[in-house]
Amino acid sequence: MSDPAATAPSPSVPEWRQYLRFAWNALSQSVEGGWKFYAWMTLLTAIFLVGANAWAVQVRDGMALTAMSDHVSWGLYIANFTFLVGLAAGGVMMVIPAYLYHDDQMHDIVIIGELLAIAAIIMSIMFVVCDLGRPDRFWHMMPLLGKFNFPVSMLTWDVIVLNGYLLINVHICGYLLYNRFRARQPVAKMYVPAVLLSIVWAISIHTVTAFLYCGLGGRPFWNTALLAPRFLASAFVSGPAFIIVAIQIIRWQTGRMFGEGAIRTLVGIIRITILISLLMVVSEIFVEFYTGGSHTGAAKYLYFGLHGHHELVPWIWTSIIATIVAMVLFMQPMVNRRPVILNTACFLAFAGLWIEKGMGMIIPAFVPSTLHEIVEYRPSLTEWKITAGIWALGFMIYTLLIKITINVHSRKLKDASGARTVTPDDALAMGDGSGLV
Repeated sequence: MSDPAATAPSPSVPEWRQYLRFAWNALSQSVEGGWKFYAWMTLLTAIFLVGANAWAVQVRDGMALTAMSDHVSWGLYIANFTFLVGLAAGGVMMVIPAYLYHDDQMHDIVIIGELLAIAAIIMSIMFVVCDLGRPDRFWHMMPLLGKFNFPVSMLTWDVIVLNGYLLINVHICGYLLYNRFRARQPVAKMYVPAVLLSIVWAISIHTVTAFLYCGLGGRPFWNTALLAPRFLASAFVSGPAFIIVAIQIIRWQTGRMFGEGAIRTLVGIIRITILISLLMVVSEIFVEFYTGGSHTGAAKYLYFGLHGHHELVPWIWTSIIATIVAMVLFMQPMVNRRPVILNTACFLAFAGLWIEKGMGMIIPAFVPSTLHEIVEYRPSLTEWKITAGIWALGFMIYTLLIKITINVHSRKLKDASGARTVTPDDALAMGDGSGLV
């Protein structure tokens, strides 16, 4: 066995240089793998390049390439943005049991949720940039350079909470992985306050997004006090559902059994939150169709069509059916030990909520328009290409982040000379429970 002193970084090397060396080694070695890894990354790269080309054409020729108009000014991009903000917030469901209720089994794999938050926030920001049409004008929202309109604008609050949540998660993951790489115990005061802050911040990112919508008086479809709770309830379904599938894929690829207790906890969380989410949807439907209101026309258009226009009807009923079937599957006893049923339930819940929080939430607010005109919206091919490209890039980022984590925690990360940086004996001293396995 190699001497730990021979592979440990020199004390004379500054800490920041050691961190940069770690980041470079981690990134460069994360792109190494077997044929399955290269096939997966090649597929994602091809999809991303198609989307990147479509976005370049959109920037050149303008937003006329999209199906959006003066009547429907937010479409597929903002729909995905809304869902991804919830997906990022859903990652906190790993943190709450781990740090507030001291669940050791959740504590061991909490980083999976933190990495998901990083990838989801990057994707959500990219969807906003694509929706700008002219990304070169983004500087208008930057403090000092443009007019930030803080604190009166909800949009500025959204910018702050999204970027703040991204930085918090990058700090937590980077600090824990770097200390694991150096085979030393993390200092609690350096990351635990950030972890606890991320709990509040995760709730705030989706709450602020909901406030951004329901604060628009000209769009009565969003003017409901239930919007923020609905967003949070659905986020605490989609996030855990994605993480459950991610845990199983990691177990399958690494051949190491872990996370059984975490999956059981996440299934329990989903069982409660999916019922709450459906209850809120039913409450909204009751208010819309029993009591009536200024935005009953939008609800009628969404669920049953209006004056012969029914573009969204197949979308929303597919969402409702998928979510109800997912709820029934999650309620099955011992579902966490039945992978086929569990994964089917996760997929249906994820897809159902993607529709409900996306196309089913954003588009009806614009149909009928404020002039009582019905102008329908169907995403163009350009929008679908760009959307697929951003999702592909998000999966690439998440794959590489997970691979870096696995390399660090399985002691496979090597320094520039090819020597293993952390030996198995060194790693035994860590045991802080902050790792993936």
